Amino acid sequence: MRRPKISVIGAGFVGSTCAHWAASKELGDVVLIDINGDAAQGKALDLFEASPVEGFDSKIVGGSDYSLTADSDVVIITAGLPRKPGMSRDDLLSTNAKIVKECATQVAKYSPHSVLIVVSNPLDAMCHVAMNASQFPRERVLGMAGVLDGARFRSFIAMELGVSVEDVQAFVFGGHGDTMVPMPRYVSVGGIPLQQLLSEDRIAAIVDRTRKGGAEIVNLLKTGSAYYAPAASAVQMAEAIIRDKKRFLPCAVFLKGEYGVQDLFCGVVAKLGAQGLEGVPALELNAQEKNMFEKSAAAVKELVDAMAKLGV
Repeated sequence: MRRPKISVIGAGFVGSTCAHWAASKELGDVVLIDINGDAAQGKALDLFEASPVEGFDSKIVGGSDYSLTADSDVVIITAGLPRKPGMSRDDLLSTNAKIVKECATQVAKYSPHSVLIVVSNPLDAMCHVAMNASQFPRERVLGMAGVLDGARFRSFIAMELGVSVEDVQAFVFGGHGDTMVPMPRYVSVGGIPLQQLLSEDRIAAIVDRTRKGGAEIVNLLKTGSAYYAPAASAVQMAEAIIRDKKRFLPCAVFLKGEYGVQDLFCGVVAKLGAQGLEGVPALELNAQEKNMFEKSAAAVKELVDAMAKLGV
């Protein structure tokens, strides 16, 4: 019986950590691809040499040749540059759009039936690039954002209450960034609504920290950005697909009228299984949540429109 295959494009901190999580969970065989083929090969070999110690059984290879990725079930795209001092938003958009376009084109060539999980930033805009380049249907192009932002939200709630993160259920809507929409009305801790455990002021402070969660880590690291939680989040999505778990996970999907948004990637709760996107449940939003979601979608559209003007 053929084992599932997961390919990770980009062997930086996020990509190599994705390979680590995927292999340690034994989701299948893992391929790590990078423009620096030696680095990808070296990290893959190093990870494989850890398998006898940690007791996971996955074949792990790396390189720069996309033929290694042939017949992948899931492909996680992490390639791209972080925004550097002096770099404009348009510079970042243009540079990363070209990188993601090439990645998605090569993936479609060698794994035409795969599901794409995009991690590269700016996330929602890069999902559009990946879908256009691959020509995959919306069911097979997803963006990793909501799982990460939701995990941060859950972590901060658990820290505030001094409880296990396992008991906290929470999710985030909207685009990945300052306009994300944490949904405290839907949060529960061991089945208890959050509003019964925390004051509105404390909830508001946690919501604000969640929105700034990525920047908080960047400020602490000084020379990089988060990679453990982003990688774990992408692999959780991959696991739901590979193992056909039918999980409700928050992620960026191409909306076709859901929540009043048309032809735009935006973060919502989605059902993930073997086919990729298998449904978008219609949650009730109150007036405030709807207003925030519309603003978030508008911010994503602004990025997509900016890419169109740049010709990328």
